[in-house]
Amino acid sequence: MSATTYDSSNIQVLEGLEPVRKRPGMYIGSTDERGLHHLVWEIVDNSIDEAMAGHATHISVTMHTDGSVSVEDDGRGIPVDLHAKTGKSALETVMTVLHAGGKFGWDESGYKVSGGLHGVGASVVNALSTKMQVWVHKDGQVYTQSYQIGVPDGAVVSTGEKTKKHGTIVRFWPDVTMFTTTVFDYDTIRIRLRQQAYLTKAITITLYNEFEDTAYRFFFEWGIESYVHYLNRSTDPVTDEVFYADKQVDQVQVEIALQYKKDDYNEKLISFVNNVITPEGGTHVVGFKMALTRTINKYAREQDILKEKDTNLTNEDVVEWLTVIISVKVPEPQFEWQTKWKLGNAEVKWIADRAMGEGFYDFLAENPRAARSIIDKCLLAARARAAARSARDTIIRKWALEWTGLPGKLADCSSKDASKCELYIVEGDSAGGSAKQGRDRIFQAILPLRGKILNTEQARLDKIFGNTEIKNLIIGLGTSIGESFDYSRLRYHRIVIMTDADVDGAHIRTLLLTFFFRYFRTLVDNGHIFIANPPLYKLSKGKQVWYVYNEEQKVRTIAEEAITTEWVQRYKGLGEMNPEQLWETTMDPVQRKMFRVTVEDAERADEVFRILMGEDVPPRKHFIQSRAKTVANLDV
Repeated sequence: MSATTYDSSNIQVLEGLEPVRKRPGMYIGSTDERGLHHLVWEIVDNSIDEAMAGHATHISVTMHTDGSVSVEDDGRGIPVDLHAKTGKSALETVMTVLHAGGKFGWDESGYKVSGGLHGVGASVVNALSTKMQVWVHKDGQVYTQSYQIGVPDGAVVSTGEKTKKHGTIVRFWPDVTMFTTTVFDYDTIRIRLRQQAYLTKAITITLYNEFEDTAYRFFFEWGIESYVHYLNRSTDPVTDEVFYADKQVDQVQVEIALQYKKDDYNEKLISFVNNVITPEGGTHVVGFKMALTRTINKYAREQDILKEKDTNLTNEDVVEWLTVIISVKVPEPQFEWQTKWKLGNAEVKWIADRAMGEGFYDFLAENPRAARSIIDKCLLAARARAAARSARDTIIRKWALEWTGLPGKLADCSSKDASKCELYIVEGDSAGGSAKQGRDRIFQAILPLRGKILNTEQARLDKIFGNTEIKNLIIGLGTSIGESFDYSRLRYHRIVIMTDADVDGAHIRTLLLTFFFRYFRTLVDNGHIFIANPPLYKLSKGKQVWYVYNEEQKVRTIAEEAITTEWVQRYKGLGEMNPEQLWETTMDPVQRKMFRVTVEDAERADEVFRILMGEDVPPRKHFIQSRAKTVANLDV
């Protein structure tokens, strides 16, 4: 018999908001900067819900100098009367009980559609804050309650103040013991609020920054039509007019806004469900593409642009050169992933199909010159896709003959567990040699690159397939590319870009990031791309060695340790490190420093890549000149 027993005393019961503090990542995704800002999104989403329900027109967010954030709306105000089930004020119930809120009741007073995190938002923010305070303006009075780490300081009370205002103010101070950082980023919040203002037509959202005594106000009367204009502000559209469709069937609303571009063939499709972005699309995107493709083919054949012998255009052909926003409001959304990345409601597909199909044919008929230009763009995409497919098939057949296995330059790892394997993409054969010798062969693979790879921003697949370095990288990843991409075949779940800390290294890194962003976006979105952070200096004093990563750290270490400057070694390239140094500083999981590549603001990232890596020189020149003074540690 076992020396220990296993009975009911071994079962841990977490009460109230304890589960949130025990496993915060389950509720907000992470405890880094992204998770910190998720607290703001949860409170803002509650105010957005009031606006979507027609009860609020103004939302204000304030970044306070004491590190707190407050969110105010002019909605109905959270109820303060006693809740029948909990016996407590409804306000206290919402703020201290998981899965309590107006998002679950679907009647005339509850929310018919809602974003947020399954109704746990306010209570989760409360649990992860050292302090929270709420004021409710309702029925001519002001009610308040404060909390510490999710626990009320007392009951909900009236301040005695008379008011004509209505709405809710929530202010919270994030708990420093729960997060790796508690410093909010102004630009991150500003970008998110701008997006929400586009998605909620004619609402005013204001961001106040007490640190700089500034305010930023958003109001877009035309909603997602204005959003498309904003996304295409630096490109030349086929028509100045944005096509817009709005359809509501059985409480489901579908809004679509699109515009074709003349000079940018990269598809820019962003979809939302209840104001929450859906990176993997879903049924609303499927329905839109069905109608778009069908309508363009119908018009092209009726106008004899597509001949009888021609094959129909495909979904892939008609979305190139296109910028489109799809926003749907669904009472009970069903997602294929818990992260809300992909909508699964079957009925939304047909509503989106109708919304697009009913109006887009008329739009083409009323704008014949623009329609011809759009179809010409689609035909160009079809021809390029056919050429790329032919080139790909030819190269794949050639690969089958030339490569019976992995590229010869790839030093693979012995583990076959992709979740534990890492691929280091290393600049140059010299650094590649050191990395191969210094690595842990069980889980670390090395692929050296010779020189700078192809700039893929304006290159199509047929040209990309002909580039040896990129070909080796595609084979090494194992997923193929384009229409043949298969995420399940990814051989390494951590792909690390390791280049020199100089201008050439930064250029190679940018070329690789462009390639991954344009052709392996799924790997970026799923957090598989990393950037290694090798040290800039090696400082020595006797037998002691310090590796430092920036100028400030170098100066401080020299002063603190009384190091003479003639032992200071500046690493110009990874090849200057021997295998042991490269392992110790850049590859050892215990000691290394690296950055995960994320895309918090996809449309901004898209614009930056297009400006920096595209063909037009003036926008790139302006971009660089306007930021030149902010560049640090520039090697010339």
